[in-house]
Amino acid sequence: MKQIQPVGIWFNGAIVNANYLNLVSTSDNLTTSATFYWVLYAAEMDMQGNALASGSLTMDGADYQTYESSPTSNDFAYNWAAGKLNLTIIS
Repeated sequence: MKQIQPVGIWFNGAIVNANYLNLVSTSDNLTTSATFYWVLYAAEMDMQGNALASGSLTMDGADYQTYESSPTSNDFAYNWAAGKLNLTIIS
């Protein structure tokens, strides 16, 4: 899980700041692509089902090749996903 610059999300009739991005690899064919499930949370301890927003992203092509060969593949995946979601990781 990574802390992100807060972003307002409409949740249960109010705007709630999402402060954390969680990313999980759900599929990786180890050759050309990987799929990630992402979730935005208000608090770091909200992983009990209080997701503000969620979805899936698929990485392929040059991005996947860089991810596959990166010694810091987790950081690369988080930064890639944050870029796709227009989020800024702060820690």
